Amino acid sequence: MSMSTSVKEKLGIVPLVEGEKNFQQITEDILRPVNTFPTSLWWKVFLFVATFTLFDLAIIGYLMYEGLYILGINNPVGWGFFIVNFVFWIGIGHAGTLISAVLLLFRQGWRTGINRAAEAMTLFAVLTAASTLIIHIGRPWFGYWLFPYPNERGPLWVNFRSPLIWDTFAVSTYLTISLVFWYIGLLPDIASLRDRTTHKLKKKLYGILSLGWVGSNKAWSHWEMVSLILAALSTPLVLSVHSIVSFDFAVSILPGWHTTILPPYFVAGAIFSGFAMVVTLMVIAREVFNLKEYITMKHLENMNKIMMVTGLMVGYAYGSEMFIAWYSGNEYEGFTFINRAFGPYAIAYWIMISCNVIAPQLFWFEKFRKSIPVMFVVSIIVNIGMWFERFVIVMTLHRDFIPANWGIYLPTIFDYIMLLGTFGIFFTLFLLFCRILPIIAIAEVKTVAPQKDGGHH
Repeated sequence: MSMSTSVKEKLGIVPLVEGEKNFQQITEDILRPVNTFPTSLWWKVFLFVATFTLFDLAIIGYLMYEGLYILGINNPVGWGFFIVNFVFWIGIGHAGTLISAVLLLFRQGWRTGINRAAEAMTLFAVLTAASTLIIHIGRPWFGYWLFPYPNERGPLWVNFRSPLIWDTFAVSTYLTISLVFWYIGLLPDIASLRDRTTHKLKKKLYGILSLGWVGSNKAWSHWEMVSLILAALSTPLVLSVHSIVSFDFAVSILPGWHTTILPPYFVAGAIFSGFAMVVTLMVIAREVFNLKEYITMKHLENMNKIMMVTGLMVGYAYGSEMFIAWYSGNEYEGFTFINRAFGPYAIAYWIMISCNVIAPQLFWFEKFRKSIPVMFVVSIIVNIGMWFERFVIVMTLHRDFIPANWGIYLPTIFDYIMLLGTFGIFFTLFLLFCRILPIIAIAEVKTVAPQKDGGHH
């Protein structure tokens, strides 16, 4: 016998689908944005972000023609915004893998309202990161050399000791598994689109993409098994991918980088920034597409709690770095962190501390954890702080062992345009996704709806 609503509220059991929706209403509500012709608001936002994408592509073309000298990179700082943007966008994608894979294995029902959008966010963030990875090698037309395939160059292979190769393997593996996991999860919903449309071309296209899905018991059983297998394969990526990215820095001998705390510190920071981006996107989606019954306050509050915990981990890492630099007695290591906090880039360091350590502390209070304006602003602040974190780490290069090698990194207008262009690419892809496919997994949401236990459907 099911408990009454008042008893559930007293016990703190919050429904993950509100409004007492039946299964048909769930399908109608989630597919409404897909079935409706794009609104004027969608077109305005799409054209706005697409403009940044076009500017980015234009600058990249100009960069290929003129050369890297148009950027702010120099002898002490050879990476600049390229590696900052790369690490930032790889980190954004981590929340999607965690929500999709880890929470599925742990049978966390609250993932169902946000996993589809988080998985898509992972794909688009990884693609954005990969674009910066290719551009920053200087001669992107030789980018295929990064892959160790049999070739006409005989015994000439890639340098497996190069962090660039590690990034290539990490990104390609991450993208492949995430894409397969995302696509397999889409099959039942694509079949729903196929069965509901009357447009011949759309029906044929959805029929091909659904791989002949029929919704039989056998199909559902196989689908669930494959989802679990892919989740098990994806789970190590949460730890491995950003650990490999951190090795870009940790395997060097430069002070401030040569430290064992970087892998766990990077992983915590990636989950931190990834969940912040999910909160940003979900707050907008639930308002614009009227999905408040499916992206509930329970979903948002749980993500805010994860942001608070990972924010504490990141703050602990900042303190540990400072303490170990002092405790080691290594004057170069000590100077590096003094320079971070009080040197030419001190403002970037304190922006990082304010955004990543101080701002998330608001979520200790339930009132702020459940406030839409507060969580939206904090999520944006956190992502600003995490970008500055990567900036601070990379700019350590500007002062190394010998003062004669010291320099300063001043980004040019082209650096800033390409930074904005990465956001343009990401949001252009995400808006197209929202228009073409349902941003909530219909089949999975129905498993946590109150009606699943014998209700009307």
